Amino acid sequence: MSSRLKHIGSLIRELREERGFSQSEFAKKLKTTQSVVARLETGEQNLSTATLSRISAALNRDILQISDRSLNIEIEGGRKLRGAVTTRASKNGAMGLLCASLLNRGITRLRNMPRIEEVNRMIEVLESIGVSAKRNGNDLEIRPPARYNLAGINLSSAEKTRSVIMLLGPLLHHLKSFKLPHPGGCRLGNRDVRPHLLTLERFGACIKTRSKDYLVTRKGLSFAHKGLAHKGQSFVEIILYESGDTVTENALMAAALTPGTTVIKYASANYQVQDVCFFLQELGVDIQGIGTTTLVVRGLVEINKDVSYAVSEDPIEAMFFITAAVLTRSSIRINRAPIDFLELELLKLEKMGWKYAVLKRYKAENGRTNLIDLRTYPSRLSALPEKIEARPYPGLNIDNLPFFAAIATQAKGTTLIHDWVYEGRAVHYKELDKLRAETLLADPHRIYITGPTKLKAAEVVCPPALRPAAIILIAMLAAEGVSILRNIYSINRGYEGIIERLNALGARIKILRSL
Repeated sequence: MSSRLKHIGSLIRELREERGFSQSEFAKKLKTTQSVVARLETGEQNLSTATLSRISAALNRDILQISDRSLNIEIEGGRKLRGAVTTRASKNGAMGLLCASLLNRGITRLRNMPRIEEVNRMIEVLESIGVSAKRNGNDLEIRPPARYNLAGINLSSAEKTRSVIMLLGPLLHHLKSFKLPHPGGCRLGNRDVRPHLLTLERFGACIKTRSKDYLVTRKGLSFAHKGLAHKGQSFVEIILYESGDTVTENALMAAALTPGTTVIKYASANYQVQDVCFFLQELGVDIQGIGTTTLVVRGLVEINKDVSYAVSEDPIEAMFFITAAVLTRSSIRINRAPIDFLELELLKLEKMGWKYAVLKRYKAENGRTNLIDLRTYPSRLSALPEKIEARPYPGLNIDNLPFFAAIATQAKGTTLIHDWVYEGRAVHYKELDKLRAETLLADPHRIYITGPTKLKAAEVVCPPALRPAAIILIAMLAAEGVSILRNIYSINRGYEGIIERLNALGARIKILRSL
């Protein structure tokens, strides 16, 4: 395989991802098959001038004139933001719903599906195992296959997303044995999958961890404890080894098609878990305790229902724009922010001296999630006397904690950020030093940040994790001068059209490519 073809293939993949096309969507534009596109992107397909011309037309970019493999941006910092931005659908919610859709033998229509890298990768995984996934604007129609084919799974896409681990729960209901590759995604230390395995074993699964995959067999999806009974039905309590979001979602998906009653204790009550619960209710599954740490699920024998469900808005994206407004001292309007998952973040900001106003309150399209429109105001901040740390919902969201590292650079005093969940994520916050932030890393979980600091432009390579990468981008919006942020793939994984939306607010960001 020539290095030239590999280079062009990587470029094609990058441009396709930048435009939000899945491999199957891009194949339709080229009037070819997904397998051909996969070979193109790995450099295994010979390219004629005519083929390159068609690809360039489909991508609206002359790929013969571009040579840089990574996507880099130039940011002119120090500009005030203005106008309004609308919070889009949740990445994490969408990933859970994509996996939960496999429980349904009918047609699932997921509305408001974000066009982001993580979602595109999961769609490619689903298509590769036989699922039909057709986009119509921002909606996605999912039809299950008569039989799932795990032998044909798209390993490249599967290994780029951690959410592939959530396929374990639904696939247990369809296959007696299968192999699933190890999950990928952000590199944030030892994000142990053991809680997933321990939970699913209670549903009769036998999961063997191997060097590159998991070998999954099932003894039959009746409870491992058949001796328990409750009012004539099978009944079991499952205590989660860890109160994690994806662990809870896997337990929910395993319980949804397990007849009888499952009580899930120490469950996560986070926004993406609630989205999956609401969706399962639409499918007819009886779930009690949504929003609490104890869920009671009465499973069904079969789910075969045509259903439509709207993905709820992303509190982490809302926090992204809140943080951008804080650092640039801007007044902007942020619409459709899911307030139930931002209340503590807003309270802490308010106690730091930040000013904002709630303009409107209403329900999301799913009829359940509470939304607000808010306006931000330029404010001077002071550091909180206590440490800032994340907790399971209703605590400060784990994915919102990194934003406080950026915010702390503009708060008078010293802030202690305690990122106890992930090994080493706090280390990525040290990249703020390149923009003249004043930080002191105490250990891989704790960092002291002293402010306020006048941030200065710099050239930085994106950290290989979504939220730390996002705070570098936000800090560059406030940094005086012209910054370069290299290889923003990790940001594109979780934020839809973020460059265009920031520019619409008055930021000045250009996409760079070396010739």
